Order: sequence, then structure tokens, then C-alpha cells
Amino acid sequence: MSDFNELNVGPRWYIIHTYTGYENKVKATIERVVSNRNLSDLIFDVKIPVITSTVVDAKGKEKIVEEKLHPSYVFIKMVMNDQTWHAVRNISGVTGFVGPGSRPVPLTDKEVQDLQVEEQIKHAFEIGDEVEIVDGFLTGHKGTISEISDDETEVTVIVSTIGREMPVSLDIKAIKKI
Repeated sequence: MSDFNELNVGPRWYIIHTYTGYENKVKATIERVVSNRNLSDLIFDVKIPVITSTVVDAKGKEKIVEEKLHPSYVFIKMVMNDQTWHAVRNISGVTGFVGPGSRPVPLTDKEVQDLQVEEQIKHAFEIGDEVEIVDGFLTGHKGTISEISDDETEVTVIVSTIGREMPVSLDIKAIKKI
């Protein structure tokens, strides 16, 4: 693979294909290899893009759940050369780089953004969701979310009581999806 040295374009994001379920093991191994072989000036970052969601169960307890956006793939920001290619390619669980044949293709900036290489936080609730109030003086009432605060700690729910619709500002922990 000696043609990597001539085609080097500096640090870029590449995609590594792994066996299913090996993403975290591959990431940990790459980080160990970088440390042991002093490759921190060539391999800069390793990511497994995930969406983090806060889910409220039937008992009202919050649970944080991570879901991989691209199962069986690991993203790596590195300078592609013979040394880094061999270091990554020979890790157990790695089937290869994404690209034609055995030739890794760096991602464009737009692809990095579109593939959400950086962690994304997914709203547990969305505007228009039907919810039930599980805490406070309106416990048991149902309504529709009309607003969510920027910090996602409060919501405004439109509740129908006594034949009228009224907005109620609530802590996000005081509601559950129906």
C-alpha cells in the first residue's frame, strides 16, 4: 500500500468496517495502539456516532439510551500512510476501510456532517406528542406538547379541562408519552 504516502492529504475522516458488535472493541483497541505506538500525531480521533435519548419508563423513571447511528462502522480521523493503514487494518474485528477495493476514501466535510460523526442528542419528546401528566396537581390529565424549552427541562402541555384548553408549564419529568 505504499501509494498512500504519495496521496496523503493530511488528517481526514475515514470509515472502518467492523464485525457486527465489535465497534466498541475496535475503538478501544485503536486507542490502545495509538498510545502504545506513539501515533497520536497521526491518528487524532476515533468515534462511534450515537444518538443519546432519554426515555421515561411506565414508572416515570428516566433512562439514558445510546443507539448507534451506523452499526458495524467506526469513524477515524487520521493521516493515511502505510504505518497508520497497517496499524488499523490489522486490528482484530476490522474487516477493512470503506472504499473501492482496499483503497480507503476520505470523507468530505459535507459527508462528515451528514453522517453525524459528532454525537447527536435526540429529544425524548417532540412538539405534538400526546402525553399524560404523572406528577403535580394535574396528575392523570392528558394533553399535547406545544413547546419544549431549549435546555429540554420544561415543556408546555395543552390540557383540556372543564371544556377549555389551557397551556400548562411542566417539568419534563412530570410527563410520559401515551
